[in-house]
Amino acid sequence: MKNAFSCAASVARHFTTYAVTSLAIAASVTSVSAQDRDKISIGYAISKSGPNAGGADMTVTPNYELWIKEVNQAGGLKLPDGSRLPIEAIAYDDRSSAEEVVRAVERLATQDKVDFILPPWGTGFNLAVAPLMAKFGYPHLAGAAVTDKAPDFVKRWDTSFWFMGGSADYVSAFTKILVAERDAGRINNKIAMVSVADGFGIDLVKAARPSFKAAGFEIAYDKTFPPQTSDFATIVSEASNSQADTFVAFTYPPHTFALTKQSKIASFNPPVQYLGVGAGFPVYPGIAGSSVDGVMSLGGIDPNNELNTAYREKHTEIVGRAPDYWGSVLIYASLQMLGQAIERVGLDKAAVAKELSTGTFATVLGDETRLEDNQLRAINWVGQWQNGQFVAVSPAGGSGTAAVKLPKPDWE
Repeated sequence: MKNAFSCAASVARHFTTYAVTSLAIAASVTSVSAQDRDKISIGYAISKSGPNAGGADMTVTPNYELWIKEVNQAGGLKLPDGSRLPIEAIAYDDRSSAEEVVRAVERLATQDKVDFILPPWGTGFNLAVAPLMAKFGYPHLAGAAVTDKAPDFVKRWDTSFWFMGGSADYVSAFTKILVAERDAGRINNKIAMVSVADGFGIDLVKAARPSFKAAGFEIAYDKTFPPQTSDFATIVSEASNSQADTFVAFTYPPHTFALTKQSKIASFNPPVQYLGVGAGFPVYPGIAGSSVDGVMSLGGIDPNNELNTAYREKHTEIVGRAPDYWGSVLIYASLQMLGQAIERVGLDKAAVAKELSTGTFATVLGDETRLEDNQLRAINWVGQWQNGQFVAVSPAGGSGTAAVKLPKPDWE
């Protein structure tokens, strides 16, 4: 993404210290490690302004704040000797600029010298900071990034960890649904596809084109648009004219919301409507209206997963609103893993990275959460709005997924 701010103005710093009770601090200073220091500093750069702010504020920032608050209310992060130290959080606004996020991460590492750095929101931004995180030895818990190159990145940066899977995973699962619907005679053989010209959209559309074609589909419309695009009337019209029964949009929240509004205005309602980031947000039904059922996207939850349900209730209670139905739980799980790794091996960044790579953790995803080659693989790939919830789906259901329900009802 190009920098919208060409001047050399410094990144605005938003500094927050989360205090714990004096009793908790007094208890922690009994150990040698706690006597050497009085806090653990954790920094991050996140989009608080600009086009990425909506996505970051839904998926990433609330979980950072929730986790830090919970840790400090418990007395701080637990260390191997049993002592606890409170977290001091240092947050910068990256202004939705790749150049700004790089500068902020470098400042956190070289000037603030924080103990750990949490990742930014978005595939492109995580790719932008990955070399710096590796250079300074920080474990990089990329929880809001979708990329097929994760195995290559792990080889290049062995302290990087990828929690959202790759584009091929999402596309393959979605393609299987399309094949089943086509074979059942419910959709035709044409697909209209649009994608944002950013890391997320580029990665997904590169995986989608060969996957759809290998399954025998015709890509009747294939349009890439700049991230700054806000008017989708022409795209919706052209996609409608393609006569495709399947509409696919690999988009960020502003585009997802705008496409939904434009589709409703134009009465564009193909049997399959698959949208990008934002379609799994709790606010999406307010945009789509009462006819939200049937809309598909990445992710989805198993409503019968008690751990996930408890996490959602806690998030809603403390943050004041529900988490999204895709990345939120993955972000929170990655933070739980970081905390447990620190408890086991201490504050040495290399030791923490090794523990994250090889250990097993109790998280909201399950009591035996683990990474495979520094990647989280046990996640949901396709979700659909059904009866007011965005649930994980598969062609026939089962294994924590519901059966997909198509065609999508008409917009109201």
